[in-house]
Amino acid sequence: MRAAIYERYGAPDVVHLAGRAKPTPAAGEVLVRVDAASVGASDNAARSGEPGLVRLFSGIRSPRLPVLGSEYAGEIVAVGSGVTGLEVGDRVYGATGAALGCHAEHITVRADSALASLPPEVTPSQAVALADGAMTALPFLRDHGRVRPGMRVLVNGASGSVGAAGVQLAHLGGAHVTAVTSTPNLDLVRGLGADEAIDYTAVDFTTSAEQWDIIFDAVGIVGFARARHVLTPHGRYLSTVPGSTLFHTLVSRRAKIAFTGLRKDAAKRPDLAELAGLAVAGDLVPLIDSEYSLADAAAAHARVATGRKRGTVVLRPQE
Repeated sequence: MRAAIYERYGAPDVVHLAGRAKPTPAAGEVLVRVDAASVGASDNAARSGEPGLVRLFSGIRSPRLPVLGSEYAGEIVAVGSGVTGLEVGDRVYGATGAALGCHAEHITVRADSALASLPPEVTPSQAVALADGAMTALPFLRDHGRVRPGMRVLVNGASGSVGAAGVQLAHLGGAHVTAVTSTPNLDLVRGLGADEAIDYTAVDFTTSAEQWDIIFDAVGIVGFARARHVLTPHGRYLSTVPGSTLFHTLVSRRAKIAFTGLRKDAAKRPDLAELAGLAVAGDLVPLIDSEYSLADAAAAHARVATGRKRGTVVLRPQE
């Protein structure tokens, strides 16, 4: 089978196409034909080896796992012994977490891993957009922000995959949502449910006279030190990126960094099912930036590296 691999850290062009043995499902596993996979910020960091902290996970001197990608959608094409409840032909989507491996034509996953049935109304590309953005935003806002009706929530980086999902989920939770994005994306975030939209190229929200109960920094560039001045007395700053937030998490209950991708599979499975249901109902719109063939994986990485993507960048391994 074909896979997009990288064997050294560097620019997007270190990613290239290679042939690899097609995996065979072991006992308790299923083999999935990957119809779509996401290329996200974590893949960009792992491929570049920056910031250096990422190498503690990906390999100090060289990549430990050559095939990136932690979200997939596709069809089960083989089932290992002992598997019940899943059959050949089932459409599924899910997340492999730290195991990665989704940037390939096929992948084996455990039947009890973080996967869920993919409804016919949801395309594979839409599914990986859910697994990429909403699967991060949901636990942040629900579990750490405890968003409820009437709260004031600000989402920074509101047009990215995590931020776009965060705007919609906060809106669904009954919050008053302020979305921070660039000029071209103001109408986009309003369409996703933002009550207010701030153009960060013109306004610095951290100097605002307004205050928010939750600041969800989906791109992790503001930092608690700046954000705390516009938090309500019991407000919380939530960040997807460690940086200085890791320190502030240790000294303040008002700052929180969470590694949502490292949650246990048992916690992820109901979230995947819930998000698929929201998408079918039209309550959550998976935002897709662009789609690339597996042979163009380097171009997909380059798009993510710009920091200007709107939603999820998708790889289509079967094209």
